[in-house]
Amino acid sequence: MKRLGSDSLLYALMNVGTKIIAFIMLPIYTYYLADAETYGMLDYVDRIFSMVTFFVVFGTDSALAFYYFDLKNEEKKKAYVRSVMNFRLLIVLICGIIFLFFGPWLSRILLEDPNLSHLLYLSMIVLAFDTVIALVLTVLRYEFFAKRVVFFSILQMLLLAVFSYLFLKLFSPTIEGILYGRIASVILIFVLLWKPVVKYTRLYWNRTILKELIQYAAPLVPASLSYWVIMNANSMFLKEYASFAEVGIYGAAMKFASMITLLTTGVQMAWRPFSMSLKEKENSPVLFSKIYYAILVLGTAGIMFVATIMPWVIQILDQEFHEAYKYVALLSAVTFLHFYYMIISVGIFFSKKTKIISYAFGLAAVVNIILNFILVPLFSIWGSVAAYMISYFVAIVHIFMKSQKLYYVPVSFGKMTFVFLSTIVLVGAMIFIQEHQFSFLYILLGWLGYAGVIFVSGIVSDLLKGKADIKLLNR
Repeated sequence: MKRLGSDSLLYALMNVGTKIIAFIMLPIYTYYLADAETYGMLDYVDRIFSMVTFFVVFGTDSALAFYYFDLKNEEKKKAYVRSVMNFRLLIVLICGIIFLFFGPWLSRILLEDPNLSHLLYLSMIVLAFDTVIALVLTVLRYEFFAKRVVFFSILQMLLLAVFSYLFLKLFSPTIEGILYGRIASVILIFVLLWKPVVKYTRLYWNRTILKELIQYAAPLVPASLSYWVIMNANSMFLKEYASFAEVGIYGAAMKFASMITLLTTGVQMAWRPFSMSLKEKENSPVLFSKIYYAILVLGTAGIMFVATIMPWVIQILDQEFHEAYKYVALLSAVTFLHFYYMIISVGIFFSKKTKIISYAFGLAAVVNIILNFILVPLFSIWGSVAAYMISYFVAIVHIFMKSQKLYYVPVSFGKMTFVFLSTIVLVGAMIFIQEHQFSFLYILLGWLGYAGVIFVSGIVSDLLKGKADIKLLNR
């Protein structure tokens, strides 16, 4: 329990540290890069290579976790790690050859300019080093070297920030400058991890082991692919139907929206063991209902708060990105939904029917693509935001309904939906007020409206009653 607690705290600090560093770099990137279109191109290249990374990993992280802890022999563990390393590096090599031979053609299709193929080459170099580093840190995590993992993860992010800043300021205020900074950071981390790198990066090919790994990993791929589609399809459609400038503005808004995870990560990490410990207690559903409601109220209030402050916060970015403030609160609502589904899906995890989650996000991915295809040509960034939110809402509703059938928690779906959708409407009204520079008193009216929604929904009374049932849990 002590190890679990200390390691969880360390990894939470790592998550906070890396996200803060990444957030600090956002205004630096937008300051040095020429315009929103250039930043949009950087964001788009990163999304392309997140897809390449998906194929490189191909679910082998989960497969390795299963076999690594199932094996007792240290040599066999090394064999599995080396098999995963060689598999990933083989995919990196194949992708590298494709980019090398078809770089100008791919650059013309993806970046609308065949002369930008060097951006793909530089990103490929970063991916090659990062592939090795990521697996080494994964194995160190399996060996419970949490402090080393946290140290090198934060150090890598810090070096990336420092080198990128130096290249932007001293050599080249371009995307190339950022990529050179990334290459320098991963090479230095690669050198610092040289001993475990040599240990696990050896030419090794075991057909049986590789077959076992792929068989375990393959069923996990559709869920991961669905999640990638939901996260990245919006930018792809924006690039096709709008411009890289819109991709850049949308990407900046997403960076701000993701900061909400600094508040939710700790709860998310603690929720699974907490909920599982109460699985067999008679009055647990009553307690879960209070938690469902309480987190929903806190989350929607947080979304309202983000909408209120964004016109001032966005000013840390270059003037060209100020438009992004309009989208941050609604994108934060989606980030909240991604966290909230972990809370309201206790029935799925209690019954071990986690395939439901894969099906839900598969459905959401299809909905996301259809909505992007329809809405982005008509409404540009607003179309992307709407597609992102609606597709996620579809997934969350499906997950909640299935979870309730497996383990009933006495909450009202109608009340929860009313509160969330009313919050979205109020946020939309606040954005309209801010965009037209109406008096701040109207924003206060929005908050009064939110308070009224919470009161009218009956959630407050549901939270206050039934205290006697919850006290039974302490006996």
